[in-house]
Amino acid sequence: MSCSKIFSGDLPELTHEILQYFHNDFPTLHSCILVNRLWCHLSIPLLWENPFAIPTKNYNFIDIYLDNLNADLKTKIYKYKLNDISLPSNGLFNYPSFIKYLNTLKIITSVGKWVEDTVRTLKPGSKYVLRDLSVPDFNKLIYTSLFKMFIENGVSLHTLSIEIFAFRTYKSCYYNIFELILQNQDFIHNVSNLKLYLGSSSGFPYQTTSNDYTLVKNRILQIINLNQNLKGILLSYDNFPLYQSLLLSKDYSNTLNTITFYYVNFNDVINLDKIFDQLNVLKSVHIIYCYPLNNSFTQQIINSIKPFKLKSLFIDKISQIESLELLLQKSGDYLENFIGYTSVYNLLLKQQLLELITKYCNNLKFLGLHGFENQITYNLIENVNQNLNYLSISKDYNVNNVYNSTILQNLGPILPSKLEYLSLCLHINESDFEVFMKNSNNIFINKLVIGQNSNDDILHYIKDFIMKEKRVKYFAFRNLKNRDLSYLIDEVKEFKLHNIIVRNFNDLYLAIKSYDFARNIDYL
Repeated sequence: MSCSKIFSGDLPELTHEILQYFHNDFPTLHSCILVNRLWCHLSIPLLWENPFAIPTKNYNFIDIYLDNLNADLKTKIYKYKLNDISLPSNGLFNYPSFIKYLNTLKIITSVGKWVEDTVRTLKPGSKYVLRDLSVPDFNKLIYTSLFKMFIENGVSLHTLSIEIFAFRTYKSCYYNIFELILQNQDFIHNVSNLKLYLGSSSGFPYQTTSNDYTLVKNRILQIINLNQNLKGILLSYDNFPLYQSLLLSKDYSNTLNTITFYYVNFNDVINLDKIFDQLNVLKSVHIIYCYPLNNSFTQQIINSIKPFKLKSLFIDKISQIESLELLLQKSGDYLENFIGYTSVYNLLLKQQLLELITKYCNNLKFLGLHGFENQITYNLIENVNQNLNYLSISKDYNVNNVYNSTILQNLGPILPSKLEYLSLCLHINESDFEVFMKNSNNIFINKLVIGQNSNDDILHYIKDFIMKEKRVKYFAFRNLKNRDLSYLIDEVKEFKLHNIIVRNFNDLYLAIKSYDFARNIDYL
């Protein structure tokens, strides 16, 4: 079979299979649109499956959606639209019909940013006001119109994520969306996967009035009961006791497969063993910076008669090391993501923790270490390097720089040949960094992040070792003075000539985005 037949479009099924490999590679999909008509028709649906989640600051896709509104909604938009702005006309595709993923928070925040961008792009001399409508009301009109459009198009959603974040700020937004969903029950019945994220939020639930909280909780439970297909749930802070009855319900025993606890206070929490024992398809549990992981918590886990499939464990406090050992004895084989983030001065506790991870956890794919400055660090990395895909190491600023020198000189030889992500935020001097780069000469790193906490100039070593060999695809760099490489236009262009994309440090540094990690952990 000749390649020309494949790429000329003679085999659309095979072409479709090929394009699926670029599912989240948005630049490549944009290029595929230009190949021919078939490739365009196969690529457009992939690009429009989840446009609200595409990592971009461009919200022009909302304009295209608005052009697909029915006549009544479009009339309202024109009536209240910002001065001097008109909607585009693009009738090539029915873009709303392609959507497969919806997230309540992303819709709300995307519309807010779209309105801000629209205001900023008004012509000089235009009035920065809306005709007869406040900005919050205009936002409401836009996101409710979008939701109505999706409902009226009869879309078949793969995933609906009900994400509650900053509830006090977006309270009316959530109420409006929930009412729309409940008024159109066929829409929620058709959702294949339902996820509930009660995230780290300002004003929810503990700073809201009891009536506010009761109302939103009842709406959420109504939606969940209508769908009967709850697949994932994220609970944070004080939310867990309030939704414990939901987890104990047998209605979801054959659907719920992922539970994430994010900064949950496990004091006075009971019946964890009963929760896990009645969940028949649970495939992963994620514990992100929860506390206290003491004997009371661990004993409930041990009492469970089913395997406790702990996939992620992030720790920023070390309390009872014996309890952690019991937890890892039961769940260490399942653990894939571990972050130890601690400035505890008790070196013995830190050493004991790393020894436990090394002993019981052989299947780690994601490893983050902050403030662990001893030889056990290397033992752990070497022990898991056959599976390791993400590695983040940063220094404890309370210790001397000998550790940073030692780890750079010894890290290269024990790294796997290919890494999706490597982050080093250390006190780095030139000679140690040169040794590290030479020792890791045959390693490909898709995303490399360097935080330089010294005054030494190491950027020229980075250029020498990764530009010529094309060993990195995405790169982020920030030095001691918080100078971000992404703001240096000439440097960015130089890296681009070698097919290396420079990203903003904060965008690529996973360690500072624990909530994003918790929310998206299934996709790592």
